[in-house]
Amino acid sequence: MRSAPRLPALLLGFAVLLSVGCGDDAPAPPEADPATTRSIDQGELVGFTNEYGAHVWRGIPFAKPPVGELRWRAPRAPGSWEGTREALSFGSSCMQFAGPLSDGEAEEGEPAGSEDCLYLNVFAPPFAADQIPAGLARRPVMLWIHGGGNTIGSADLYDAGRLARERDVVVVTVHYRLGVFGWFGHPALRNGENAEDDSGNYGTLDLVRALRWVKENIEAFGGDPGRVTIFGESAGGANVFSLLLSPAARGLFHGAIAQSGSPRSITRAEAENFTDDADPGRPFSSREVLLSLLEREGRAVGRADAKLKLAALSDEEIATWLRGLEAGALLSVFDGTRLGGMYDSPRLVRDGRVLVDQDPLEAFSRRGGTNEVPVILGTNRDENKLFLLAGSPDVRRLGPIPLGLKDERMYELNAGYSSLMWKARGVDDPAAAMRRVRSDVWAYRFDWDDERDLLWLDLGKLLGAAHGLEIPFVFGTLRLAGAEKYVFDPERAADDRRLADAMTSYWTRFAATGNPGKGRDGDLPEWEPWDAQGGSFLVLDSDHDSGIRMSDDTVTRAGVIERVASDPRFENDEERCEVYRAFVEWSRTMTAEDYAERCPE
Repeated sequence: MRSAPRLPALLLGFAVLLSVGCGDDAPAPPEADPATTRSIDQGELVGFTNEYGAHVWRGIPFAKPPVGELRWRAPRAPGSWEGTREALSFGSSCMQFAGPLSDGEAEEGEPAGSEDCLYLNVFAPPFAADQIPAGLARRPVMLWIHGGGNTIGSADLYDAGRLARERDVVVVTVHYRLGVFGWFGHPALRNGENAEDDSGNYGTLDLVRALRWVKENIEAFGGDPGRVTIFGESAGGANVFSLLLSPAARGLFHGAIAQSGSPRSITRAEAENFTDDADPGRPFSSREVLLSLLEREGRAVGRADAKLKLAALSDEEIATWLRGLEAGALLSVFDGTRLGGMYDSPRLVRDGRVLVDQDPLEAFSRRGGTNEVPVILGTNRDENKLFLLAGSPDVRRLGPIPLGLKDERMYELNAGYSSLMWKARGVDDPAAAMRRVRSDVWAYRFDWDDERDLLWLDLGKLLGAAHGLEIPFVFGTLRLAGAEKYVFDPERAADDRRLADAMTSYWTRFAATGNPGKGRDGDLPEWEPWDAQGGSFLVLDSDHDSGIRMSDDTVTRAGVIERVASDPRFENDEERCEVYRAFVEWSRTMTAEDYAERCPE
């Protein structure tokens, strides 16, 4: 039996780069531009003009710092300031484990960032202070939610200047609390006075608070608070789904784009109970975290003793203890040495107030069960190649360095089916559920795989249309924080630029009208909505390959499993079970019972 793939350190930075960000670090602090002076509810601020000619404001606080007694509380409205605030520098990233792209001096796997992190950045067309559009002339607004497994990442990695300047939209990028700071619930932390404070969904509430800030302030930048589209990738896409499922976000946005996300949530029991309770919790539920903390502090020896010690504490003692812990002590319970600092912790809890207490697909399939706004859902054709490239046993390597494919057949089967399952759970299943009660649902698959050869590596085959590779196209920059020269082929630059222009055109036309149609300029293939009779989606590919076109190759989770069962490319059941095992361990789209039935020991 082959083990699940892991990412070796040498290529981890490249993998996290694609999954988490695509921007460039500024070489030097920008200079304030008086033309960017704006007045918002909190006071006056000044930004700068970036290389694309967009006006940019960085590090604007949209909530009070969630520290001390505000740890694990709903975000509070921010305070005001006197004078003119220079919005030239990013606010701190939220608490996380340091990874290949982290700022600061922390070593990889060590705590980094700050709990004082609720800041956002605004990118807008360069309006003169006396010519900011008003009324019907206000521009569409797009709020970007970064990825990173909801445990790492930063808004600062995404430069939306070109998107804002060339497509005439206002773009907001935002931080939100991550991991154990963003999603953590326990009875001792609930006071029964405020349902949002008691929800456990603080990262989600940060996004809701950011949307409220946009509603209250975005007109000062020329944006239309009545045309706000949320969009995000990976965990950001999952958070887009969560906002669709959040009564707390109702009326705050008017369109949603989920890129490589999926509608996932867990019950309060899974988020809080012990793993050996009758209704078991997840391995890093809040009660399991408390047991680990007691042992790490030397207050208990072993699980049984920790349970006794925990039971002897009052709710007030537990709450005081938890809110008094240093951030690094909370992170110490988790393993931050893998996957660029990502770690497993409960998130997106069905508390019934911030997130509906219902299976997401059931909620999407009934009228009034969700925030019913126009939606685009999409994945990349080769999502999982990003994670297989550096760790698959089907790759020939010298130490951690990949040399090429050892078993191309199994590499493609593993990547193909895990990526197809991603499409089923992130696009086809939710789109089919939504389409039962509405018609304003569109879907896409990103197929671009025109990478250059990197030394001896055929990246087009090894990486293909991998997870995160659509981001530089969506933002229009075709940048990967300096790594673009290793990915994009200069001989195909014109094809890449045409695809990027098409994608920014579709995305911003959707933001402007709620329908991607033929793009902002009306010159692209018609993007048809999801068909209730069987589904249909837009394939986004370069002219070098098959170009942009419609397709109807839709799937379901059950259908993917049956495709594996009947695919003649597998030589035996052991190979099929290798793919099934990924469905259980990675995507959780197959139950352990179903796996045991198909793959008996």
